[in-house]
Amino acid sequence: MLGKIRGRGRVGRSVNNTREVEAVVVGAGQAGLSGAYHLRRTGFEPERDFVVLDHSPGPGGAWQFRWPSLTYGKVHGMHSLPGMELTDADPARPSSEVIAEYFATYERTFDLRVRRPVEVRAVREGSGGRLLVETSDGDWSTRALINATGTWDRPFWPRYPGQETFRGRQLHTARYPGPEAFAGQRVIVVGGGASGTQHLLEIAPLAAATTWVTRRPPVYREGPFTEEFGRAAVALVEERVRQGLPPQSVVSVTGLPLNDAIRRGLADGVLDRQPMFDRITPDGVAWNDGRHVDADVILWATGFRAAIDHLAPLRLREPGGGIRVEGTRAVADPRIHLVGYGPSASTIGANRAGRAAVRDIRRLLAEKAVPTEQEPAAA
Repeated sequence: MLGKIRGRGRVGRSVNNTREVEAVVVGAGQAGLSGAYHLRRTGFEPERDFVVLDHSPGPGGAWQFRWPSLTYGKVHGMHSLPGMELTDADPARPSSEVIAEYFATYERTFDLRVRRPVEVRAVREGSGGRLLVETSDGDWSTRALINATGTWDRPFWPRYPGQETFRGRQLHTARYPGPEAFAGQRVIVVGGGASGTQHLLEIAPLAAATTWVTRRPPVYREGPFTEEFGRAAVALVEERVRQGLPPQSVVSVTGLPLNDAIRRGLADGVLDRQPMFDRITPDGVAWNDGRHVDADVILWATGFRAAIDHLAPLRLREPGGGIRVEGTRAVADPRIHLVGYGPSASTIGANRAGRAAVRDIRRLLAEKAVPTEQEPAAA
């Protein structure tokens, strides 16, 4: 079947130092490995038919960069990769270690041959209806691309008046070192998501003082996260993507789970949310009503944006700022599949999206297959 899809003599060649494959997978986190697994499972051979490019120094996707205090037992909803369960993980170990080891084993088990570290600089229109993928390790020509670059490389930093005058330290969740680094300091945590509350709860016992500020009042969710509730949340994110708007995270529409840790934080006053300040001063933050809070550190737990700048030459963005996607396929270019983008930006969503993307890619390649001697073109 795969030979009929590929076309004779088309795969694994190097033309003018540009290597040709049927598909390129960009990123080797949960979404990228899921896509690579389904390519492999349906007959594509790594290095000959497809290649996986990852800019990280080692296996683990964004998980390898998570803060040490985020142990595996604190991870919410980590879903195993397709074809191999994650079992017997020590909940007390850092999630960065547990998941990096799991991903490394997965790559070896299914012989995915991830190339790293490789920086994908641009994806642009190539010749003969193919895409040209320009990287730090040379160029690749491909008929389809699975983009699974996630968001970790694009932390979002809001801008407020006076920010450059602050004499203390500012850092983002992406570089959070753990609670010990804030001992004895006055810390302002900005952001109402899961990361912000986790940081606040573990910093508070060590810090001299903490202040929590968010743009909107937090929404707490009681009860179990049912399948029906999850589908409804994903549908809200999916609708934005269909409209070509920048995707929101699934977490942003589910609210914060009212677990024991959150309840204690509310009872202790640690999670006493304040409205967003109006400006930053050299010594802290201020509101227009005259209030001021002194601070040594501002920790921005303000989320991430999709890392898709390398796709800019293809002009996929809509006026709303996002890429319009149906399923995983970019509406403006059916050769491009975004996995782990918008509604599939969760571990279980990435698994399903990887399978869906490969199914559509096989259909695309079959439709555009080069006739072989066994299948002559119609007269």
